[in-house]
Amino acid sequence: MQSSTVFITLWLLLIVFSVLSPVTEAQPPTYRYHDCPNTTTFPINSTYQANRDTLLTSLSSNGSRGNGFYNTTAGRNPNTVYGLFLCRGDLSTSVCQACVTFGSTDISQRCPVEIEAVVWYDECPLRYSDRNIFSAVAEEPAIILFNFQNISDQVRFDSQVQEVMSGTASQAANAAPGAKKFATREADANFTSSFRTLYTLAQCTPDLPTSDCDRCLRYVTGNLPRGRQGGRVLSPSCNVRYETYLFYNLNQTEVASPPPLVPAVSRGNGRRTWPIIVAIVVPIAASILVLLLACWVSKRRAKKYNAVQGGNARYDITTVEALQYDFATIEAATNKFSDANKLGEGGFGEVYKGILPDQQVIAVKRLSRGSGQGDEEFKNEAVLVAKLQHRNLVRLLGFCLEREEKILVYEYVPNKSLDYFVFDPTKQGQLDWSRRYKIIGGIARGILYLHEDSRLRIIHRDLKASNILLDGDMNPKISDFGMARIFGVDQTQGTTRRVVGTYGYMSPEYAMQGQFSVKSDVYSFGVLVLEIISGQRNSDFYEAEGAQDLISYAWKLWKDDRSQELLNPVLRDNYSRNEVIRCTQLGLLCVQEDPADRPTMATIVLLLNSYSVTLPVPKQPAFVLQSRTDGRMPDKGLESDQSTSRSMPWSINEVSITELHPR
Repeated sequence: MQSSTVFITLWLLLIVFSVLSPVTEAQPPTYRYHDCPNTTTFPINSTYQANRDTLLTSLSSNGSRGNGFYNTTAGRNPNTVYGLFLCRGDLSTSVCQACVTFGSTDISQRCPVEIEAVVWYDECPLRYSDRNIFSAVAEEPAIILFNFQNISDQVRFDSQVQEVMSGTASQAANAAPGAKKFATREADANFTSSFRTLYTLAQCTPDLPTSDCDRCLRYVTGNLPRGRQGGRVLSPSCNVRYETYLFYNLNQTEVASPPPLVPAVSRGNGRRTWPIIVAIVVPIAASILVLLLACWVSKRRAKKYNAVQGGNARYDITTVEALQYDFATIEAATNKFSDANKLGEGGFGEVYKGILPDQQVIAVKRLSRGSGQGDEEFKNEAVLVAKLQHRNLVRLLGFCLEREEKILVYEYVPNKSLDYFVFDPTKQGQLDWSRRYKIIGGIARGILYLHEDSRLRIIHRDLKASNILLDGDMNPKISDFGMARIFGVDQTQGTTRRVVGTYGYMSPEYAMQGQFSVKSDVYSFGVLVLEIISGQRNSDFYEAEGAQDLISYAWKLWKDDRSQELLNPVLRDNYSRNEVIRCTQLGLLCVQEDPADRPTMATIVLLLNSYSVTLPVPKQPAFVLQSRTDGRMPDKGLESDQSTSRSMPWSINEVSITELHPR
């Protein structure tokens, strides 16, 4: 009896020690990436540098905090420095401390004089800035990392990755107040013989509100690589990762009760030790049962919450009634479509500013009456387009269908359109190079969503500067997407005689032969990139060095190794030479004559997020030269309504994606 008592006691002690001991020993952190824009720097030995160093020391001294997150400030305005770190949720305190200690020194070496910086390791990101970054979501820069290995059944695998990662993201975002916004999941992958389990991880900084964490995680999830056995996306506020092997510490991700103290066991009569053993075992068993019950109830509640608000459900507009506005409301909101409220006019109709009774500001597009679509088809298409939700798309709020009017109601975007800033000599300086580069990236992500991630697989067909709106923070929002569907024009890849678009942005195969595909949008994007860099319209380009249009001028500069000369002169005092050259090369790749030579939007987004991938060398681009009688080409949307062709089956020309950081 005494030997069995000793055995039970040792077994209990082993359990206690296994719970108390860290799963992973502290190791030097594994560096992944860093970002510190050199557009804003501080002088050496300045007050800001002293505050930055003080802040990093404070972060290092707080690396052992139990929740793996800490934020603090150093100094006073105007030299205040804000900083934080976030350790991976499955790591022990010692590993977290080691990462933060190393990172606090490493970041100042990688970014010695930059005002803001972020560095990512496998174990933790660390960040500082002169702006208040606390409780504020930051999705960019987003760094994409790849696993070398491909997947045989890409479509099914990518679908499962998105499904499992969506659940992981919801679980992390909806963590209890004060808890880590961290979650892991594993799922069976029985449709392939190469592996059987998919592992996912999602994490936000815990100071973010649930809605911001959810938004950040869904943004980075949407940028995960496709067709790979593993990948991750790192952003300043959140990160996600999936692999086909277990890459996190499983025991640390599970909920565990605090280990009870084990009292000394008397060597006397065994009968007296049994009450002690019972006193130890029963609370342990009861605690485990209580925890299991709590976990079960929590999961039930989480599922119920996600069914109502999680995922994309809160954006899922499914009924015509939820979207329909009455004409009297729209008429009152726009003051009877007064000229004072008119914002602009496009190929599909006029746009007015309006204010609803609840003071919500809206943009109202009053469609011209050339649509061949019936009322029911119009309603159905409007409902479908309203379901498209992305931070770089203008949101369709609803529609009105009365008195032979077809009206679309959009969110109001305050800072007008991109052409208002890029092409106006008096306003070009308001968009510095850093903002222009972010605008290019935002447009690319929005088009990628339309091409590959949306429910409808939209081809825009009229991508241009006037269809890129800018919100209050100068973030780009693509407008008029889905208009071809709503207006009754076939929207799948194929050939049509009903050409909608704008001269100067239209690909040659579309303008001359009516052939369109996702590569038509890529061509338009390339023209738009060159316009953003140069500040000049392709359709209104002055002759320079023998070039009669912007594309041929950019090509000439590229061949002569003078790409930086394409940059708008107002930006030449403060810009990144590598980014300008890279964007020029990317723009020229997009305007290749053969659509097969143009990259997909997925490749473009990857290339804009990576400085280590070598871009292909562009060939001589397509030049669509139109006759000019008045020195410029029309910039108004073109719509040649000769006939409407049947819809063709959808297909996409896929291009392989180059690895960013292979493991």
